[in-house]
Amino acid sequence: LARLLPEVTGSLTLGSVPAENITPTAWRAAVALLPQKPAIFSGSVAENLRVPWTLKARHGQQPPTDDILRAALVSVGLDDVALDRDAARLSVGQQARVALLRVLLTTPRVLLLDEPDAALDDASSDAIGILLRDFAEAGGAIARVRHHRSDGLATQRYVLEGGTLDALPAGVPEPEFVHGSHGAQLPAPAPGHPSEEVSQ
Repeated sequence: LARLLPEVTGSLTLGSVPAENITPTAWRAAVALLPQKPAIFSGSVAENLRVPWTLKARHGQQPPTDDILRAALVSVGLDDVALDRDAARLSVGQQARVALLRVLLTTPRVLLLDEPDAALDDASSDAIGILLRDFAEAGGAIARVRHHRSDGLATQRYVLEGGTLDALPAGVPEPEFVHGSHGAQLPAPAPGHPSEEVSQ
C-alpha cells in the first residue's frame, strides 16, 4: 500500500486512479506510512514535527506555526511537552505520539499505521484512537495494524491467517492472533477522496 515493494503484483488505485499513473512522490504525499518504530531525529520537538517541510517535496510550503504545533501536542495529551524540548529525551510513548502528529500535520488522505499505540498506556492509546476516529470522520482513510483487542473504532476489521486477509463480519469477535483494522484529524485530510476509493 505504501508502494515500497515494487515487485509485488496486484492492482492498487487511489481515487480511482491506478497507482502506476501517480508518481511515487505524489503517492507518498497522499498515502502516509507510520512504521511501528518511527524515527525521531536529533533536535527539538518542534524541529521533529517540521521535518516534512525540510524535504524537497514540500519546497516552498509554509511549515505549521508554533500555535498549530502546540494544539497538536495537546490533542494527544502532550500539553506538558515544550516545543523546544529535546525530542531524544521523550519517553517511547511520547516519541510515538510526536511521530504520529508529524504525519497528520502533512494532511494525507490515507494513513498506514503499524501498531501506532503499541508503546502507549491505555489513556494515551484512547487519545490516539479518538484522533484517528476524527481523521476518518473528516474523510480520511486508515489501514491500521493492531495486536491489541479491537477498540471498537474501526468501520471494518480484517484478520490475516495463512497468508489470506479476510474481513470479519460485524459483531464477530476477532481471534487471538494478529488482526488488522481500518476506520479511517489534525488537520483534516485532503478533500475529495473518500475511504471507499482506496482499494484494499
